[in-house]
Amino acid sequence: MQFLDIHTHQEGREDGVRRILSLSLTRGMRVVLPEDQELSLGLHPWFATMEHLDEDYLKLAETAKETRVKLIGECGLDRLKGESLENQLIILRKQLRLANEIHKPVILHCVRCFDELMSLQKEMKVSVPLIVHGFNKDEELGQKLLDKGFYLSFGKAILHADSGAADLVKHTDMFFLETDAADCSIQEIYQAAANLKNTTLEEMKALIFANWKKIMLI
Repeated sequence: MQFLDIHTHQEGREDGVRRILSLSLTRGMRVVLPEDQELSLGLHPWFATMEHLDEDYLKLAETAKETRVKLIGECGLDRLKGESLENQLIILRKQLRLANEIHKPVILHCVRCFDELMSLQKEMKVSVPLIVHGFNKDEELGQKLLDKGFYLSFGKAILHADSGAADLVKHTDMFFLETDAADCSIQEIYQAAANLKNTTLEEMKALIFANWKKIMLI
């Protein structure tokens, strides 16, 4: 069984690894999807602007229908970077509506906006799976998100046994694993997760692919 890397910015193929490459649409970008590559595609809160939202959204809505595009995102909210939070919410709402319309899960970037994110999920009655990527906050917040139906995706942080991400891996099965832009391999991250759950590498792969199958069928 392969390793699934649900969120990476590293292009290219690797034997035994199924990568979901994350691409951000920006104004003027010619949309060329890499061949033989599964993707997530979205308007990242660092780069998306209200000025060019209509143009960028039209590109996203058209391209996201491609079968190789498995997820919408990364998109989300960031209190430290990008447009005002009010504008980021407008941009995110459009992408969540699109995800609902075309029945594709969403991979989310969230920095210091978890209350707003949970409120938006409730307000919009989002029906597709929502995955918070790179989660490394405390276990209490993670459990709150899980209780509301979010999935979490963990990366390099779980290599540190005292991290919030490592604590959460021990207590939930509703998660994915990712490399993002880390300088470590997905194999290392899977091994760390397996160690934290006191299970085998093959059982960890099976768990992640069971979650993948579940979100793809919703």
